Amino acid sequence: MKNILAFAGSNSSSSINQKLVAYVASQIEEHHTKVINLVNYSMPMYSEDEEKKGFPGMAMGLKQEISEADALLISINEHNGSWSAFFKNIIDWLSRLDRNFLEGKKILLMSTAPGKRGGLGSLNYAKSVLPRFGAEIVESFSFPSFYDHFSLETNTVTDETLLLGLHEVLSTFAHQIK
Repeated sequence: MKNILAFAGSNSSSSINQKLVAYVASQIEEHHTKVINLVNYSMPMYSEDEEKKGFPGMAMGLKQEISEADALLISINEHNGSWSAFFKNIIDWLSRLDRNFLEGKKILLMSTAPGKRGGLGSLNYAKSVLPRFGAEIVESFSFPSFYDHFSLETNTVTDETLLLGLHEVLSTFAHQIK
């Protein structure tokens, strides 16, 4: 049994990416999953001046959480075609602590948005950037039109085609991390 750490790149209190990552984590039965909310890892905006003051304890704590995981589920939100400044700030701090903070981590990378592209811009950006820090993206999934295809009341995917695609991605991911 592997340990999987799951989180979204959003700091919104009503984050649909946090809802998606929590749902997907709940669908994994053969491994232990831990869902965290990055809002609980408060860090100042990265700058060289801030780094000279020392690394935030929360950055070191998050790096430790990541290092203890065998694999990661990450759902990336999208702001203007890229990931949010909030998530970039976290990546900046983690990469300054250890350039290869994702070394040996197999990742299922996801995104969702209210629109039809499902955060595809930020998903593709993350797929190009995270391997620079050692990540192995073993699977990815874009979930379009979140509010049309996910029931917040029942916490379920309501679109059969998306559900089948998600299960296929999860099966591949679970097989890759054995």
